[in-house]
Amino acid sequence: MTRIDLDDLPPKVASLLTGLADGDEVLLVQHGAVVGRLVAGELAASPGPEPEPDADPEARAQEIFELFRSSVEDEF
Repeated sequence: MTRIDLDDLPPKVASLLTGLADGDEVLLVQHGAVVGRLVAGELAASPGPEPEPDADPEARAQEIFELFRSSVEDEF
């Protein structure tokens, strides 16, 4: 998916895009030709990171401890 930061757009364009209602359409025109179309819709919840499979809590604790121990050894 392409991301457009509204702060990078001219204020008039950013205002137009933020003021769209659900289902409104915006035509993108360049040199008199239609080059694209945007349709406003509800914001979809962005998919979060996939949950890690349930691992052994003791193994996970040991892994964290080892990372901590190695970082302390590297520091000193």
